[in-house]
Amino acid sequence: INTLKDPDKYYFTQCFQNTVLVWIPCIYLWVCFPVYFLYLRCHDRGYIQMSNLNKAKTALGLILWIVCWADLFYSFWERSQNIFQAPFFLVRPTVLGITMLLATFLIQYERIKGVQSSGVMTIFWLISLLCAIVVFRSKIIHALNTVSDLDAFRYATFCIYFVLLFVQLILCCFPERPPLFSETVNDPVSVQFILSAGYCMLMVQGYRRPLEAKDLWSLNKEDKSEEIVPGLARNWAKDTKAQVTQPLLRGPSVIKPAFVRTNSSLHRLLINFVNNKAAPNWQGYFYTGLLFVCACLQTLILHQYFHICFVTGMRLKTAIVGVIYRKALVITNSARKTSTVGEIVNLMSVDAQRFMDLATYINMIWSAPLQVILALYLLWQNLGPSVLAGVAVMILLVPINAVMAMKTKTYQVAQMKSKDNRIKLMNEILNGIKVLKLYAWELAFREKVLEIRQKELKVLKKSAYLAAMATFTWVCAPFLVALSTFAVYVTIDKKNVLDAQKAFVSLALFNILRFPLNMLPMVISSIVEASVSLKRLRVFLSHEELDPDSIIRGPITEGEFLFLLKISMSELCTLYFSINFTVPEGSLVAVVGQVGCGKSSLLSALLGEMDKKEGYVVVKGSVAYVPQQAWVQNATLEDNVIFGREMNESRYKRVIEACALLPDIEILPTGDKTEIGEKGVNLSGGQKQRVSLARAVYCNADVYLFDDPLSAVDAHVGKHIFEKVIGPKGILKNKTRVLVTHAINYLPQMDTILVMSDGEISEMGSYQELLKQDGAFAEFLRTYANAEQSMENSGNRDTGKTQHQSSTAELQKPLAEKNSWKLTEADTAKTGRVKATVYWDYMKAIGLFISFLSIFLFMCNHIASLASNYWLSLWTDDPVINGTQQYTNVRLGVYGALGISQGLLVKNKSSFLGIAVFGYSMVVSIGGIFASRHLHLNLLHNVLRSPMSFFERTPSGNLVNRFSKEIDTIDSTIPPIIKMFMGSTFNVIGACIIILLATPIAAVIIPPLGLVYLLVQRFYVATSRQLKRLESVSRSPVYSHFNETLLGVSVIRAFEEQKRFIKQNDVKVDENQKAYYPSIVANRWLAVRLEYVGNCIVLFAALFAVTARNKLSAGLVGLSVSYSLQITAYLNWLVRMSSELETNIVAVERVKEYAEMEKEAEWSIEQTAPASTWPKEGKVEFRGYGLRYREDLDLVLKNINVTINGGEKIGIVGRTGAGKSSLTLGLFRINEAAEGEIIIDGINIAKIGLHDLRFKITIIPQDPILFSGSLRMNLDPFDQHSDEDIWRSLELAHLKNFVSSLPDKLNHECAEGGENLSVGQRQLVCLARALLRKSKILVLDEATAAVDLETDKLIQSTIKSQFEECTVLTIAHRLNTIMDYTRVLVLDRGEVVECGSPDHLLQEKGIFYSMAKDSGLV
Repeated sequence: INTLKDPDKYYFTQCFQNTVLVWIPCIYLWVCFPVYFLYLRCHDRGYIQMSNLNKAKTALGLILWIVCWADLFYSFWERSQNIFQAPFFLVRPTVLGITMLLATFLIQYERIKGVQSSGVMTIFWLISLLCAIVVFRSKIIHALNTVSDLDAFRYATFCIYFVLLFVQLILCCFPERPPLFSETVNDPVSVQFILSAGYCMLMVQGYRRPLEAKDLWSLNKEDKSEEIVPGLARNWAKDTKAQVTQPLLRGPSVIKPAFVRTNSSLHRLLINFVNNKAAPNWQGYFYTGLLFVCACLQTLILHQYFHICFVTGMRLKTAIVGVIYRKALVITNSARKTSTVGEIVNLMSVDAQRFMDLATYINMIWSAPLQVILALYLLWQNLGPSVLAGVAVMILLVPINAVMAMKTKTYQVAQMKSKDNRIKLMNEILNGIKVLKLYAWELAFREKVLEIRQKELKVLKKSAYLAAMATFTWVCAPFLVALSTFAVYVTIDKKNVLDAQKAFVSLALFNILRFPLNMLPMVISSIVEASVSLKRLRVFLSHEELDPDSIIRGPITEGEFLFLLKISMSELCTLYFSINFTVPEGSLVAVVGQVGCGKSSLLSALLGEMDKKEGYVVVKGSVAYVPQQAWVQNATLEDNVIFGREMNESRYKRVIEACALLPDIEILPTGDKTEIGEKGVNLSGGQKQRVSLARAVYCNADVYLFDDPLSAVDAHVGKHIFEKVIGPKGILKNKTRVLVTHAINYLPQMDTILVMSDGEISEMGSYQELLKQDGAFAEFLRTYANAEQSMENSGNRDTGKTQHQSSTAELQKPLAEKNSWKLTEADTAKTGRVKATVYWDYMKAIGLFISFLSIFLFMCNHIASLASNYWLSLWTDDPVINGTQQYTNVRLGVYGALGISQGLLVKNKSSFLGIAVFGYSMVVSIGGIFASRHLHLNLLHNVLRSPMSFFERTPSGNLVNRFSKEIDTIDSTIPPIIKMFMGSTFNVIGACIIILLATPIAAVIIPPLGLVYLLVQRFYVATSRQLKRLESVSRSPVYSHFNETLLGVSVIRAFEEQKRFIKQNDVKVDENQKAYYPSIVANRWLAVRLEYVGNCIVLFAALFAVTARNKLSAGLVGLSVSYSLQITAYLNWLVRMSSELETNIVAVERVKEYAEMEKEAEWSIEQTAPASTWPKEGKVEFRGYGLRYREDLDLVLKNINVTINGGEKIGIVGRTGAGKSSLTLGLFRINEAAEGEIIIDGINIAKIGLHDLRFKITIIPQDPILFSGSLRMNLDPFDQHSDEDIWRSLELAHLKNFVSSLPDKLNHECAEGGENLSVGQRQLVCLARALLRKSKILVLDEATAAVDLETDKLIQSTIKSQFEECTVLTIAHRLNTIMDYTRVLVLDRGEVVECGSPDHLLQEKGIFYSMAKDSGLV
């Protein structure tokens, strides 16, 4: 091989060209073929129809085969003419021809198996073309030199062959059309996809107009939840830790060190070439070309690897979210108490993200040390044993980094704990926001959140100091290594000359060292974070699960149902149920008893939700369950009723009619297609309960468990439901029904009555039997029967507009079209560029002084860095005299001083620059913390100041998303990105300056390349930013759905609908990943293009150095090329960071979004604040008062003129939707008046602050909501009252005995939403709150619906005695409770139709009379 001796001869000998260069592509294809063929057989993606593209590829393949074999037949013909050529003239065309046939076969086979773009074939055509180029060049040179003995035929066939190869390669870059019958669209995991048109189309689309969800590709089958999650679940069950990270340890990161080696060798050859003035020019060009090719190959392979890593990370996240969701459906109630909603949401958002981040870098664990070893080996070749000094420095730094990593881990755990608590609290605040507003408790809860946030920020601050220390060590590490090595090298021997080759090749190697050394701490901290997350995940996934066998579910056979229970439950205190009872099939059983005696727990036991200690429970057939607090999904009313079953029109109509939903459906804006808000915000309590009932009735089960569904509906409706649904003549007459109730008047119709007290069944039998036994039950009946024998359902609240009311439940239809009506607003994505104001807001949040200080410190740091390297180039150009250099010590000293000044304080001129690195790192981190404190405070304040209508419209998922993910981004993602962004910016500027200094002609090329960069970046960011927004927006439904599932998990389990909910969750997660997947590809797309531009910079820097080598010193060439080698990385990083910054600053934009929302009126207004004793009398006047819910809706209340004198007791009654609750909402200014005014003791309430008003009026709301925290906090969050006051109020609320029996008394921890108290007990806690406040005006909104008759009687007497002086407004549901009130207001369709004393109204025989008649009072 006469390779590089003489450029005028061929590159390689004829023999080499016709054997090795022909065989390389052939060997590649034949080696790949068996593996690839098997892969295609197993991964069938559907069938692609023949397209013109495919026909062209096939035709070209066949022509290539014909061309090769034309050569073969030509050789045979020559032999027949007795011209004997070398044997390879026969072998070459034979092998090539067969390979071309194989390639053609693969083209067709890929089409049949649905491959749209093939990496294997692209690489084959690329290698073939590269090998052919060499032959082509030598053929041309040969032809130019010797015209006479030209082999014309072979020359012509080769030219045709070369052109065809080129065309094939180009055709290969276009993807095929999508396969038929397949869900896979564009599988972009091949190198050439990243180069290909498929992604460019999306990019162009994204640049022209903001992308929307419909533009995204559907996910590949192997990336979907249903494929991935079961795998992780199986592996998790087998073994916990190894499996999570198993799929990550693979991929071509081995290749990177190989390129490190090649690049540094080429660098050395290039510097030698510049030094050696005698070397021929072509050598310089050759090295330059090789440098470029190496760089390009490295780019391709590295990004293929990164793509695989990112996709793996994405799959990991999908798997984790899916596994958590599946687990949440099966954990026991006691386990639910230990893992709060906040914690689980954080597991899904923050922790899953940590695993995703780890996936990208996990391979660095072994490839970084490999790169370090390689670089050290090359350094040893260059500088000899002096390298050991550098190694010593590196070893010294390892323990420092290790200590930091350990500290980081402890901080991480603490921070996650605070974050969980904060999200949990936020969740509760959002769930109970109505109550907070009615009680004016926003400030108390804001303080609670900020207290937790303060702890979180304290930990963040410590982490920031650590991060600054770490950055400092990383930045100084490569430099200290270089300094110590050079110092030792020049001082151990005077003959050691630091020339350009040694200095700059070493410097390039030290820079290579910088990457793994920087990455290792990052990877270690990433592993640390992931291990913290893994531990949290493990704790959650190893929670106890409900035992599916705790209930024996038998099939239906004739005979009887048997429930035999012996159950211990650990709710408040351990209640031992020791219960034996059987229920015959098809009978109707009532369960009665006082508040807290275990009625609901009995039903839970039948559902298998309790912890069974002994005994057994047999339930035959399927079960339907109606919980006490109705659970409604955020879906249409129809979907809520059908609940995933088949639609059966006639049955559906019957159910709707029986459950008294027809009038409500008429009221709703779009009938039964109306969307119901989260937690049913736009339905009244009664409507929600009836929807919940309809869901159970529709599903046609064998056993029905009703947990007091009649307490939430008014007398008339309750009667209707009992007759049409539950009772002996109802739809369910042949089913087995267990009804928990407080209503006496239905008891005579029951087959069996169970009387419970303290978790035991005290009596059992039919109504008549129990009366005969003359026990406690008979006594109880006698007390109440006189008053209520005929009185309707004791528990009957009027479904009247409860407080949970919003526009929908009104009779008026919105003016808008019926179909356009939508209640909840989905999370929306903004479009276009992130506005400059967002950055400005962020800078203001940091503080402008700090912002500019950090920029200044960055500049100082980089100026010092450039100066030190420039100094090195001057040093290497020092003349060598007698084999030594002069001034070695001065040079070394200044070099050290300049370098160290980047990092730490030195007592010389550059001492000012000393604090640069440490300084900027500190400043940015601390600034970031200021910003996140400020932004979180604003967000919290703005959300709390929003009016009630905002919460009814906004799904809680959106808000939780803001408080968890977006705040997490602002806390821990944005500051490091800013650091890296600034660093890269100055690095790029510095590198350009050095290249320009060395080779001024580069000024011609740098601006155009810079422009290309800018264009690519703008082009990319348009798409990437929008993808990030879409991803953010599609994340909210995942959280909303999850929250909803947790609230209704007992219903979902009772109906056995887990599979359907899991599927829904998978679909939502996949929707989210659908937006994330293209953004991975976008990153790769960008990186490949940028690195090619960067590689061009290397090419030109080297080319200019070669052309101008006579004018240049070797030192400057070394400096210029070593900087240009780095510039690719810098530029890449710069564009990556600028787009990361822009995509992540979206978090700030989304947090700021809520600052611009409409707000409630001021909380307190100094000028108009009423006297502290107001209201003295408690006189309330409504003057021409009217109210509407939204601008576009009709009035709900109109023209109300009523004067209520101080101390009067007023009952407010009316049918569903009459506007009873609207009146109270107006009184508390939850909704502002549309016309008229309300005057309390001479003050117009619209003129004073909301808190001034709400503190002075007390309400006992319909939905008793408690917050997690002590019982004391729930009664008195502002700590205004003494313990005696609190005990006194508990005594009056009949809770004293219960609370004193608790181990912690007042400090008893209430669970989230007060889950560990029964509904009746929560209602009594609300009563105690009212007794503590003791204000002049008291509003009762159907407040005693969930308590039994005895307790109700006690409550009524408490209210009469304690609030004797006060004005009491009661929205009545049990009419008998208001029969002794001063006056009754009857509302109908938003107007007062009757007003007067109860007796007077009964004589008038109007609406009130007919209601009393329904209730059996007349």
